[in-house]
Amino acid sequence: MTSKNTHSKTIGYLLWIFGFTGAHRFYYGRPITGVIWLLTGGLFLVGWLVDLFLIPRMDRHADQRFETGAIDYSLAWVLQTFLGYLGIHRFYLGKWPTGILWLFTAGLFGVGWAYDFCTLNRQINELNSSQSGLLQAQR
Repeated sequence: MTSKNTHSKTIGYLLWIFGFTGAHRFYYGRPITGVIWLLTGGLFLVGWLVDLFLIPRMDRHADQRFETGAIDYSLAWVLQTFLGYLGIHRFYLGKWPTGILWLFTAGLFGVGWAYDFCTLNRQINELNSSQSGLLQAQR
């Protein structure tokens, strides 16, 4: 059995530094707790500290849950986290029309950017799965 590695512990820990915003939880595909961390400052910093020890488990679960493929989750998340309001992550995903829209509207006035925090893993997973299916069909 081969092990998938869709997410990186290193990126997880880097995002954990900003963890009181929920960045690492969004990265590992946990948008509900990401929003809770964002609204409560990482559960008043207590949850943020506990997450220091939970990141390896979150990483394993994300690796099991999401598909590998041409689109790298870590790169997409770094682009989303730091340049998402400019739509750079959308250009990376090949979503040029919405990338241009994000670029000229600051991530569609912040709402689209927030939406992408909650759905980026799913978007990447769908793209990677569809590309994988195309490759298998061509064989």
